Amino acid sequence: MWRIWRLYDPLRAMVVQGIFLFGLAAMIHLILLSTNKFNWLDGAKKPASAVSQNAPLPAATPASKS
Repeated sequence: MWRIWRLYDPLRAMVVQGIFLFGLAAMIHLILLSTNKFNWLDGAKKPASAVSQNAPLPAATPASKS
């Protein structure tokens, strides 16, 4: 392993690795923010059909006695 570090500068390798990992993390976060399910800033967007299907029932009227 020590022969590899004789070929590469350790400081430069760690800086490049840090830049790569930061870019990867930023890309993953932006991909997740563009989805409906994992957007933690705006919240999950519900489709219009699901909202109307889950509407509350109208109030029940008492049956009149005749």
